[in-house]
Amino acid sequence: MTDRPLIEKRLAIIDTCVADLRRLVRVEQLETDVRERRFVERTLQVAIQAALDIASHIVSDRRLGEPATNRELFLLLERDGWIATELRGSLADMAGFRNVLVHGYDEVDLMVVRDVLTNHLDDFGRFAVCITRKLEDENDQAAATEPPRNV
Repeated sequence: MTDRPLIEKRLAIIDTCVADLRRLVRVEQLETDVRERRFVERTLQVAIQAALDIASHIVSDRRLGEPATNRELFLLLERDGWIATELRGSLADMAGFRNVLVHGYDEVDLMVVRDVLTNHLDDFGRFAVCITRKLEDENDQAAATEPPRNV
């Protein structure tokens, strides 16, 4: 069964990270201020990881398949109706970006960081809405199929 408290905790982490990025980031200082850059990179990493944790939990719980990569988690969610196609692409790209941040495959491209900050922070919110709606739909369906209780 889907661990709703776990998902809600991860959604709260995403919400906090996005709020911090919106409130605190000075995009114009990314190239010159190492603390600013590291704050942004780490906060994005935490938000992306929380989204991956949610996706992994749902994929595992629902037995949606065995993803070979983190990016595939979002494909499996899309196929099962948890997220829209457009959102899947953005989240899959963020999973790849997270790998760069964590594993240092490549130097972090500040153009990518700026792009995420200016064009994709809302994708986290859309992800949260999709996941929350699907969980609520499932709760409604489960309640509708439960036999009435004698009080």
